[in-house]
Amino acid sequence: MSRYAFAVIAALAGAGLCSAPVAAGTRYGHGPILGTIVAHSHYGNGSVTAPYRKTPVGYQIRLPHGTWVYCRTSCSETLRVETVDIWDAVIDNGEPIGAGTMQAECGALGCLHWSWGLPF
Repeated sequence: MSRYAFAVIAALAGAGLCSAPVAAGTRYGHGPILGTIVAHSHYGNGSVTAPYRKTPVGYQIRLPHGTWVYCRTSCSETLRVETVDIWDAVIDNGEPIGAGTMQAECGALGCLHWSWGLPF
């Protein structure tokens, strides 16, 4: 009888351990993965695709090494600045800006570049 009771307890404990990761996403407020977002480099470094999810605080994007970060201007801009263009946008117009920070992201209207094309 004790072998049978031990087997039942072990089976229930194993089932509880297997179901814990499934409930962890909803328990801590992280929803399921909603889809993927593609970010293209502005400096010819290729592109990267990553999943995103919605949390009670805002959207998050998963970086290639597995870390989830909150989206700032947009999820695609955050992904671009944090991955493919992390070091290329460090100096903009001769002034240093933060690597992988919001300062390197484009605004709501996209990346606007102003130049005065004088003919002489």
